[in-house]
Amino acid sequence: MINDYLERHYPFEGCFNFRDIGGYLNKDGKRVKSGLYFRAGRQDRMSDQDLTQLSDLNISMQIDLRKPDEVLDQGRGPLESMGANYINIAVIPEGGSDQLSRLVGDTAISGKRYLGYLEFGPASWLRLFKILAKEDNLPVVLHCTAGKDRTGVSTAFLLSILGVSRDLIEADYLLTNLDTERQADFIESTVGYPEGYDRKSMIAAAGVPEEALKDFLDGVESKWGSAVLYLKEIGVTQEQMDAIRNNFLE
Repeated sequence: MINDYLERHYPFEGCFNFRDIGGYLNKDGKRVKSGLYFRAGRQDRMSDQDLTQLSDLNISMQIDLRKPDEVLDQGRGPLESMGANYINIAVIPEGGSDQLSRLVGDTAISGKRYLGYLEFGPASWLRLFKILAKEDNLPVVLHCTAGKDRTGVSTAFLLSILGVSRDLIEADYLLTNLDTERQADFIESTVGYPEGYDRKSMIAAAGVPEEALKDFLDGVESKWGSAVLYLKEIGVTQEQMDAIRNNFLE
């Protein structure tokens, strides 16, 4: 369904899952603008060559979805030094990982676990879409640690507002699985695999399950009718959604 992965993906040496969501057609035939929204993993391990290429993107806002302890451990990365504004929106609060595991019964990535993000309340999503409604904040890099779960759910919400089909939203999410081997090789050559991991299990950990986002969106639709209706119910306004569509569609 998505045949332009090589055009939208940035194969940085020290950053993974960095890609542009531009180019997707929505249900009305409008196209998501390129160069405005980049979804990504952590950027603190980028090479000098990476930094030169990153600087060329002229990022205005870095939206960091990690927990504060992750930020403290990994660092914010280089975007602030390039002139970007930084904001931390912790989708999972401190202690939230354990709470999620108790809620869903295990620690594996799943649609049920993604639905658990919503149990932490609407504040993260309200802050996120307030930012994306303001054109002056663009272009943005939105990221977590791996750029796949918190970033995947946030991006699915944005693409839903933009009227992109579920099939495309789910396909965009699964592009993460095309960058896992590079990530495993990087980890092996730098810090080494974590205890108990080999290359195969590291590749699996870096990827996403085939059905996870589908199950998440099914769950949202079952309870609220659609992702857009969920966002409206929690307080994202029609004015904000219209501004987001105006900012991102052509």
